Amino acid sequence: MNKPFLSVGHKIVRLAIIIVIPLLLIALFVWAGGWLNTGRLTSDKLITALEKSNGNHPGYRRNHAKGVCILGDFSANGNASALSRAALFASGVTPVVGRLAIAGGNPNAPDYAVPIRSMALAFYQKNGEQWRTGMNAMPFFPVQSVQGFYDLQTATLPDAKTGKPDPARMQAFVRQHPEIKPFFAWAKQYVPSSSWVRDQFNSLNAFNFIDKEGHSHLVRWSMVPHADYQAMDENEKNDANFLQRDLQQRLANGPQKWDLMVTVAGSGDKGNDASIGWPADRQVINAGTLTINKTTAQQQGVCNDINYDPLILPDGITASDDPLLNARSSAYAKSYNARTHEQAGAH
Repeated sequence: MNKPFLSVGHKIVRLAIIIVIPLLLIALFVWAGGWLNTGRLTSDKLITALEKSNGNHPGYRRNHAKGVCILGDFSANGNASALSRAALFASGVTPVVGRLAIAGGNPNAPDYAVPIRSMALAFYQKNGEQWRTGMNAMPFFPVQSVQGFYDLQTATLPDAKTGKPDPARMQAFVRQHPEIKPFFAWAKQYVPSSSWVRDQFNSLNAFNFIDKEGHSHLVRWSMVPHADYQAMDENEKNDANFLQRDLQQRLANGPQKWDLMVTVAGSGDKGNDASIGWPADRQVINAGTLTINKTTAQQQGVCNDINYDPLILPDGITASDDPLLNARSSAYAKSYNARTHEQAGAH
């Protein structure tokens, strides 16, 4: 007899307090690197913690380990060129190589078991510059700071005696970092979609667009799907690779598309706090359309050798003062060096 199907939203909340935060949601954010002068937090420490949570999987990314390569292009309409002088925003077409993935460090995880998904893209401008970006299907980051992230990961580590996180530590963490409460509220009602092509992927971090006159504009962006949202249902849990199969089937019938929507910060919006969503009434500009027309396996695929470092930016885009950006860059490099070394040793 099949077990009753438990709402994915309720699963997330129940497991978030018990195990999902360290294994899935927090795994999504193991970006913290050696950016602190105190020396207490390093990319080695946090990536090691990720490996302890997810197991050792040589040759795979330490996070977002399970995914596929995607190929396509970005057709800019010129609307964003008023905000950024980056060549890819002028009217025209830019080649793109990317990945669609699920969070966590286990390349064998069932697609239905991981609520958070990601899209990473590398845009190849004609002038040789690149723009690399990693986005996630969630509205904001759980915590405000690098230290907060580290504290959260520590609070949710299993106790050596019980094998489960200590509820008292988690409660103490929430008291110390109340900014996580909106994330829990979102997780409680969130139901993942039935397809990658139905997901909206958000930058979470803010960046600066620099226009032709040198003026800076604080922005965030999202890839908004052309396909309508449809919730994941019980049928999907019968196929551990349903996201990949769905994508292959859809691409066999035609290209899949997202619009790049750029949100411009208003007065008082912070660029250094990814845990706070900006108000819905902010100016939003449609910069163009991402078209994906092919997918391949990730190992030895076109995306395998790409480190989707969010600080690889073309002229016309600069990092904000969000400390998580340097953290992501540091840990991405650590993960890239480890897995490429492992892949080379396997041949």
